[in-house]
Order: sequence, then C-alpha cells, then structure tokens
Amino acid sequence: MDNSDVFKGLASQAGVTISVLYLARLREVLGTDREELTLPGAAPTVAALRAFLLERGGVWSKELAPDRPVRVAVNQDMARSDTVLRTGDEIALFPPVTGG
Repeated sequence: MDNSDVFKGLASQAGVTISVLYLARLREVLGTDREELTLPGAAPTVAALRAFLLERGGVWSKELAPDRPVRVAVNQDMARSDTVLRTGDEIALFPPVTGG
C-alpha cells in the first residue's frame, strides 16, 4: 500500500459532505431552506440521508417519516432510496407536486 491508499482510507472515514435543499412545504415546516451536512461512511445513500434526518426527532421525524411522500433529487435528477451520495452533491427534498 502506498501513501495514496492511506489518504483514500482517511477520506472515506471522514464521510460525505453534501448540500441539502428543502423545498415548498418542507422549507416552511422545517424552518430552513438549505444546509450543509456530512454523512458518515464512504458511500451513503438517499435512504441513509433520510434516516439521518429522522434521528433529529420532532417535526423532522414527522415530515420525513417513511409513510410521508417526499421526493428526492440528486443534482437535479430524480433519485431513488438506493442512490449513492457523493461529496459535493446537491440533494433536494420536496413534497410531490400536483397541478390543476
């Protein structure tokens, strides 16, 4: 193992830093429109992000509960719960939109 392998290992332990945007109703009820987060692990997923936010309790656990419809986009592309997040990604959380 050379020094680059050591640095890669340290980077993966540090976590993944992302920007999270809260849109529409979520922005109002959560009281914020954006934040920077560092998620633990080398390759967290959208599901891991949601679980991380649920751990905050209160309104977070109510609004982001598994039975609540919340859409997720990663870098402006719709994402699934198993989408892997990478440092620098922009994640948007928003309720489904209906028109009329």
